[in-house]
Amino acid sequence: MASRNRRDFFSFVVQWLGSDTVLIIEKGVGLSSDHGQLKPISMLSKITLIACFFSPPLLVYQDGTKQKRERKKTVSFSSMPTEKKISSASDCINAMVEGSELKKVRSNSRVYHRYFLLDADMQSLRWEPSKKDSEKAKIDIKSIKEVRTGKNTDIFRSNGIYDQISEDCAFSIIYGENYESLDLVANSADVANIWVTGLRYLISYGKHTLDILGTTQDNMRTSWLSQMFSESDVDNLGHIPLCNAVQFIKDLNPGLKTNKIELKFKELHRSREKASTEVTKEEFIEVFHELCTRPEIYFLLVQFSSNKEFLDTKDLMMFLEAEQGMAQVTEEISLEIIQKYEPAKEGQEKGCLSIDGFTNYLTSPDCHIFDPEHKKVCQDMKQPLSHYFINSSHNTYLIEDQFRGPSDITGYIRALKMGCRSVELDVWDGPDNEPVIYTGHTMTSQIVFRSVIDIINKYAFFASEYPLILCLENHCSIKQQKVMVQHMKKILGDKLHTQSPNIEESYLPSPESLKGKILIKAKKLSANCSGLEGDVTDEDEGAEMSQRVAKEGVEHQNSMTGKRFQLCKDLSELVSICKSVQFKEFQVSFQLQKYWEVCSFNEVLASKYANENPGDFVNYNKRFLARVFPSPMRIDSSNMNPQDFWKCGCQIVAMNFQTPGLMMDLNIGWFRQNGNCGYVLRPAIMREEVSFFSANTKDTVPGVSPQLLHIKIISGQNFPKPKGSGAKGDVVDPYVYVEIHGIPADCAEQRTKTMHQNGDNPIFDESFEFQINLPELAMVRFVVLDDDYIGDEFIGQYTIPFECLQTGYRHVPLQSLTGESLAHASLFVHVAITNRRGGGKPHKRGLSVRKGKKSREYASMRTLWIKTIDEVFKNALQPIRDATDLRENMQNAVVSFKELCGLSPVANLMQCILAVSMHLVGPDNTPLVVMNLSDQYPTMELQGIVPEVLKKIVTAYEMVSNFLWLFYIVCLKDF
Repeated sequence: MASRNRRDFFSFVVQWLGSDTVLIIEKGVGLSSDHGQLKPISMLSKITLIACFFSPPLLVYQDGTKQKRERKKTVSFSSMPTEKKISSASDCINAMVEGSELKKVRSNSRVYHRYFLLDADMQSLRWEPSKKDSEKAKIDIKSIKEVRTGKNTDIFRSNGIYDQISEDCAFSIIYGENYESLDLVANSADVANIWVTGLRYLISYGKHTLDILGTTQDNMRTSWLSQMFSESDVDNLGHIPLCNAVQFIKDLNPGLKTNKIELKFKELHRSREKASTEVTKEEFIEVFHELCTRPEIYFLLVQFSSNKEFLDTKDLMMFLEAEQGMAQVTEEISLEIIQKYEPAKEGQEKGCLSIDGFTNYLTSPDCHIFDPEHKKVCQDMKQPLSHYFINSSHNTYLIEDQFRGPSDITGYIRALKMGCRSVELDVWDGPDNEPVIYTGHTMTSQIVFRSVIDIINKYAFFASEYPLILCLENHCSIKQQKVMVQHMKKILGDKLHTQSPNIEESYLPSPESLKGKILIKAKKLSANCSGLEGDVTDEDEGAEMSQRVAKEGVEHQNSMTGKRFQLCKDLSELVSICKSVQFKEFQVSFQLQKYWEVCSFNEVLASKYANENPGDFVNYNKRFLARVFPSPMRIDSSNMNPQDFWKCGCQIVAMNFQTPGLMMDLNIGWFRQNGNCGYVLRPAIMREEVSFFSANTKDTVPGVSPQLLHIKIISGQNFPKPKGSGAKGDVVDPYVYVEIHGIPADCAEQRTKTMHQNGDNPIFDESFEFQINLPELAMVRFVVLDDDYIGDEFIGQYTIPFECLQTGYRHVPLQSLTGESLAHASLFVHVAITNRRGGGKPHKRGLSVRKGKKSREYASMRTLWIKTIDEVFKNALQPIRDATDLRENMQNAVVSFKELCGLSPVANLMQCILAVSMHLVGPDNTPLVVMNLSDQYPTMELQGIVPEVLKKIVTAYEMVSNFLWLFYIVCLKDF
């Protein structure tokens, strides 16, 4: 339709409908009639007609009540203009007045597409088309009791399409005296947040919501920005240069791109037909408001702010306790956070946290996903050395590939600074009687042994005070072996641990007792050798590499058994508790191997044992150190997966530190969990003599309670373009993978949708669930990739041990492929950890706790065929079954309580009490329920006649309290 014809048509419709008509078309352009004259009107004016020209049929309403033409159920509506950014409650109300298409969910899996909108007088919520009379297809705002997020009503939970509905797009309106529910699903989480936020404000303020918001919202922010602007406007001109305004916003939000800020100012000037490059205070505030307000953080703020535009100290306390899991939070702690992060002086004085202060707090180290307790040594360091995973390097001297790459001392500096506690020295005869280090039988370059020892002495304890192991692969003549001894004694001195092992002990000494010591792992002469030298077997990884043929690596390693070489006694005496021996088989080792003897395994041989003898491998590593080195076939210095060997308990898994990628991400992330000291205590099930664990288990681990990890990827910030991308421009199409690495039963991955052409602040709003059967050995890896790439898709990643996760709303700092932090690039996520309930793989069945039920699992005893011991443990079976029943019954009661509170299984009891609190007072502010604190535990007592739903909540609460009290009594009796 031509522009003129369309305008003529608008005029006709306006004249036909009368002078009170408002037309909303396309991107909110408004026209009204005033005695036959057309004029633009505000979107906030009385809306009595909606005409959509995007797609037929034409939909006409007058006075918001009469339906002139029936709307078909298949019509699709654009719920919000894509460029519209929600940053206040007013924006939410305006969007609701404009209306959105929502799915109305009913029982028996019925879903209806309806168009919902808020009446212009903001007193009713309407939807159409409907078979009901127009006066019945509405809900009065005054009748709404509660607005719930997620799929947390009986209709949602019992629906056959539960798993097909996104948790983040679903919400329910609870209304009427009988607490009926209107269950809705939005097209996106953003639209759902708009309706939830707007409705909650309307419940609080009614039809006066916009008036109240107009007088109170953003006062703190406006005052703060006005003051900052005035300080920049030193000449009091009322405007500042564009470049100054851009830099000003850049200083306040360093992650923003300069060209994006400039473009926003120019767009604003162009819309106002302004030629000047000067920026006024109002323009500055408007652009700041548009660019620096993160909607997802705003929606979070208003959840806890009692429908205000800021958090007071009590609101912040609730957020810290209920969401962030902080214990014993006081108003003083809240005030300290406000004083630290609130930029507005007014907010600091009044004890209020604005959207800017809240954003500062959530992006600060205080809300990092990594638990700060793990940034220092936090594990027991007095266990035997064999009870720890040890951060280890392979061919540390290489900085490129294994066959032609250069050798350099920087390889040792890099590894030691990264917390590595086991480095490798491949030593050969060099010129001028000076031993050299390189990979034998290859074309790698050489470095002088003495210079490496100097570097090791300097950096050995730079990142960690715990013992450093030097894996010495000795190929030198007797003459140069003596030179090696001289250099090590002279340079390392008292740091060398040369004390002979105590033959009466059964385990290696602890890292704590070996602080500041350097251990030599190498061949050692037998005790009955009386001469100054003797012969020992050779372990030559370089020779293996040179012999690589079609045969598998196991045969390579076995083929080297016959080679022997001469070892001088002086060098042998430097070896104390890490004597290198050759592995034969598990039963021989169990009977004959000494605890101070160390075996090295080729990656292929170790994989064979891990697959064929997983239980024996785990038991072997309870007493002995095992070193695993990469296959000689990896001439490009690629890395093996360390998890394949950690799951067997192998302590020293040697990695090529010079090669970045997934495997090094896992290694670096894993060793962060104990202050990056290079030692991580292995799971108890891998240390205890009586325990049994198979590395290849694909189900739950006996004696270990599985955990459910719930991760919501909310948004991303400031994603850079992939480094190796060949595409032009800076635009990326990001998506996120969440990976779980651990035992086979735990390995899983999920991905978000792609957000097209948005790397600045893409909103994902997607939730995932993973069952973690052995939490102590699990890691979570976040990977951000570009879906529209040329050459390189990798944007950033972050890998964290499961045990180091902080629950609540957290930011994940992204790192580059080589491990450097990406400036201002992060993910915003929500993390929750709950106990497992129900059966099956939870990430395949969604968050439902009513599906996949199976019989209760009880711990079983392993028969040792020793009558006395078996009889003793037989008597423990029934108490263990009783304890399991008590735990399961309590968990079931807690889940039922959460459901009645309108919350998901992810919620905690603090959140349940907060949700219940809104039901405890009647319409006339009289208490419906009182808490009795005089009993052994707090009880709820009903007051008079109360709604049925409240009776159910109180009954469920009593059941939870009873189980908790019984559990407490049992624990007291046992301890």
